Amino acid sequence: MDTGNLTVLSEFILTGLTGRPGLQAPLFGLFLVVYGVSVVGNLGLVILTKVDSRLHTPMYFFLRHLAVTDLGYSTTVGPKMLVSFVVDQNTISYHFCAVQLAFFLVFIVSEIFILSAMSYDRYVAICQPLLYPVIMSHRLCQLLVAVPYLYGTFVSLLVTIKIFSLSFCGYNVVSHFYCDSLPLLSLLCSDTREVEMIILILAGFDLLSSLLAVLVSYLFILGSILRMRSAEGRHKAFSTCGSHLTVVTVFYGTLIFMYVQPEPSHSFDSDKVASILYTLVIPMLNPLIYSLRNKDVKCALQRVWGKLCNTFS
Repeated sequence: MDTGNLTVLSEFILTGLTGRPGLQAPLFGLFLVVYGVSVVGNLGLVILTKVDSRLHTPMYFFLRHLAVTDLGYSTTVGPKMLVSFVVDQNTISYHFCAVQLAFFLVFIVSEIFILSAMSYDRYVAICQPLLYPVIMSHRLCQLLVAVPYLYGTFVSLLVTIKIFSLSFCGYNVVSHFYCDSLPLLSLLCSDTREVEMIILILAGFDLLSSLLAVLVSYLFILGSILRMRSAEGRHKAFSTCGSHLTVVTVFYGTLIFMYVQPEPSHSFDSDKVASILYTLVIPMLNPLIYSLRNKDVKCALQRVWGKLCNTFS
């Protein structure tokens, strides 16, 4: 390799979502609303599940951390993407690009396994209701969210350090609206086979293991529901799982669409569409799904709102 042709990069240029001038203003308005709803919804869930004592249960403990991860990776990506709609050239410094990639990976990997932990929580609640308070102890709940955060941090540091320890060519245009691993790999002049293999193995392990945990949990849940004699009991069990199952279907469906495309049809444009879904749209939908489908959350919101009104009246 001729190192004389390598350039030490100080910044990258993000191409953004689209290069069409006529779409910049409408898309800016649309995604500003989407990101705003996401921030308000997830931050509201975090606060609500913290201040309302009736929501101090394992289910809402996991929901709070799901909201934290949603808020984390949407905020890592969202503001910088919005900037791309209002500037002629959206640049990001070399080091901030690495930081953005690292934080994005921490939160997205953590969310994958927190969703698995939530499915296990639903399994215990429906299949082992009498033992639920004993099995889902506070210590176990803390462990089930601590492990995803620690593992997510490990994956993030490994991938980010591997990518940014390699040599970039002089071309610094990232074909995306944030610093993602695949677009960055295309800018490297070094041999990328090792880091590509690492990303492939980790992505495959994360997706398959977490999805397997979700599927196994719901197979046991389905079996337990079918054995119930009471129609009211079956309906209550389904409604208990409904919100989580909806979130899981949308989230994993998007990831599978992105990572299991045939090679000829794979493109950065399709990656951008999928990325919009799981970086901005899904974090907006998750609090709405849990709020609209969950009577406890709606009642808690009414109680907190009533207390605020009484305080300031």
